[in-house]
Amino acid sequence: MGLRVAVVGATGNVGREMLNILAERNFPATEITAIASRRSIGNTVTYKDRELKISALDTFDFSGIDIALFAVGSSATKNYAPLAAKAGAIVIDNSSLYRMDPDVPLIVPEVNPQAVKGYVKRNIIANPNCSTAQMVVALKPLHDAAKIKRVVVSTYQSVSGAGAAGMDELFSQTRAILVNDQIVKDKFTKQIAYNVIPHIDVFMDDGSTKEEWKMVVETAKILDPDIQMTATCVRVPVFVGHSESINIAFENPLSEGEARNLLRAAPGILVVDKREDGGYITPIECVGDFATYISRIRRDTTVKNGINLWCVSDNLRKGAALNAVQIAEELLSQGFVKA
Repeated sequence: MGLRVAVVGATGNVGREMLNILAERNFPATEITAIASRRSIGNTVTYKDRELKISALDTFDFSGIDIALFAVGSSATKNYAPLAAKAGAIVIDNSSLYRMDPDVPLIVPEVNPQAVKGYVKRNIIANPNCSTAQMVVALKPLHDAAKIKRVVVSTYQSVSGAGAAGMDELFSQTRAILVNDQIVKDKFTKQIAYNVIPHIDVFMDDGSTKEEWKMVVETAKILDPDIQMTATCVRVPVFVGHSESINIAFENPLSEGEARNLLRAAPGILVVDKREDGGYITPIECVGDFATYISRIRRDTTVKNGINLWCVSDNLRKGAALNAVQIAEELLSQGFVKA
């Protein structure tokens, strides 16, 4: 029997993107199974040139599955990921459930591929938050060269980070404004069309939101716990693509030219940084691409050894589906599963 892969949550935005990326990257699976909740039974999803029938998650037997890519919420993951892991599948989970579990590795393959081996403790690997994933890809080569002391990041996160309901709400509110209909708020706390909302996830006791907390603690786990970090996370009226303004203070000197060269040579990064009109990347230009784009690299003269940069990536890809498939590729390349 060859390599068998299951995509759990195959009818959702991230699940469909996982199937697309498995096909685009020619992942060497001999069998792909699409799984979703019982309400999706009878539906199909596309993989390469064929249609896959949906299997029901609540009755699916994971025996014989080598890798299970989970793209469902934390509650469903809590119920079914341990069952899949116990049946022998290596679970790569996109929810937040296991990210801070000390027995579950939190992986961004360009940053900490060596940590993949930690999956053996629970047969589970966690995918980081979408805003964290693209940021640590940018930070890694710079940290290796000059040691990062502190990061201040402001995010501009697309509505697709809130799922299909977020995208639907942006569309319906925009249309309502244009035709003078009533604006309905359901998914977001305030109007998202023609607006920005400095609030993602729930508020915590210190005044930060959980999204901001995730960026701090996940970066510590993936990259370095000694990096001091503060984040402000903002939802913006963009359908796909997260952007981040990142201010970095280093322990050692690093010129903007050195930073630019390090980023150009780093895996998963494309630098587009011309000091002219349009010489940078915006969210709409990164959609459908694998890369994390870096622009606006420049010195911050207000601190010792400071650099500013602009970071943009397709959050449904690098922030979720692509990172999960890259983890599966690491399992292959390191010999933990065999094609």
